[in-house]
Parts: sequence; C-alpha cells; structure tokens
Amino acid sequence: MTCGTIVFLPGMMCDERLFAYQAEGLRQEAQRSLGVIIPRLDGAESVQGLAFKILAETPPSFALCGLSMGGIVAMEIVAQAPQRIDRLALLDTNPLAETAEGVMRRNRQIEDVKKGRLRQVMAEEMKPHYLADGPNKQAHLDLCMDMALTLGEEVFVAQSLALRDRTAQIHTLRAVRCPTLILYGKEDRLCPPERHYLMQDLMPHARLAEVDKAGHLPPIEMPDDVTAHLCQWLNLR
Repeated sequence: MTCGTIVFLPGMMCDERLFAYQAEGLRQEAQRSLGVIIPRLDGAESVQGLAFKILAETPPSFALCGLSMGGIVAMEIVAQAPQRIDRLALLDTNPLAETAEGVMRRNRQIEDVKKGRLRQVMAEEMKPHYLADGPNKQAHLDLCMDMALTLGEEVFVAQSLALRDRTAQIHTLRAVRCPTLILYGKEDRLCPPERHYLMQDLMPHARLAEVDKAGHLPPIEMPDDVTAHLCQWLNLR
C-alpha cells in the first residue's frame, strides 16, 4: 500500500497529538501520497455510535489503526463494515468486555469527573499506569494531561460510558482476513501482553510486535519503533 488513507484512532482522552509523529513519518515514507485522518472519539456515548460516526466521515476504504479505546472502536468499525477496511492495526488494546471491577471503577470516575475532578482522576488513577519509566516520562505525562484537559469533562464521561458498556469482539476478530498488525508496549499495565496473545490466537495471520521500553502509549514513548512497524504493515518499506 503506497497510497490511500490511514485512519488513526487515539486512546481514551487522547487527541491527534498521540499519532502526530507517525502521521508525519508515514506521509514522508509514502512521498505525501498517503492521506491521514485522526478523528476525535467524541459525539457518542457508545462504541457502536462512535464507530458509526467515524464510518460516516471516512473514505469508502482505508487502513485503520487504533490504540487502546481507539482499538476497541476500530474493532467495532470492522464489525460494522469489514469490507471497507484494507488493513488493520490494533495497538495496546483489549478485545474483551469490561470486567465487573472495571464497571465499578468507571462509575466512580464518572461521578468524580462530574464533580470537577478531571485533573485529579487523570493524575491519580490513570496517568500512573500509562507509561514505562524513562528520561522523557514526565514530558509524556504532561502531554497526556494536556490532551485530557483539552478534551474536557464531557468527553471523559462519554468515553467512560462507551468503554464501560462495550461488548467483546471475539467473533469480529475471528472473521478478520485483511493484513493485520498487533502491537503492544512490553511494560503496558492497562492492556498487558496476554490480551495481545489472545488477539493473535483469534487472528493467526496477524503479525505480533512487542515494543521494548514502552508502556501503554508506544507512539509517544518509542515513536521511531512504532513508525517502523507501521511502515512495514503498510508496505512502505
């Protein structure tokens, strides 16, 4: 694939900055013949609604790359319109429904954020689990906080509801036939390696890639490594 469009779907409370490095790198590799779309995951309170909205705003066919919540929405897009997806990349994500413990945690976080505690929830409950240790960790944490505060409380609540009520995508992944990349940070504590082994079991044709020295957000933690894997996935190198 040396032309066409790639759609990047960021994780929860992340915006286009999560994939900015990859977007520019892939454009350069494709000699500017690759279109890049990075929509925000807002405007709906369900994974199904978000997928429907993105499908209404994207070309008839495209490569699809989603991280974490973006990966969950990507799987739903595949469920709704598999014929439109040329290639699929699932990064640091989870094909399973929310656990009972996770539902309780999300309900508590929603109530806290509705009371004006978005910064506190991000700082105390989410950001500590995002990243691997490294010299740029604080800068990356600051970026995560800025993305979250930019998106704001309403988006947090809507995204939390969508993740809380999501369904498993086991059957969807079993039916995937397009070229597929499964990538995860070796030190990801939110979506551990076992979730990605499961996805490869469901899609034996998929290529599994581990990114060393990265946690839940490899695109900003190890941007060159992620770009290289995406170039290979798109047949740009």
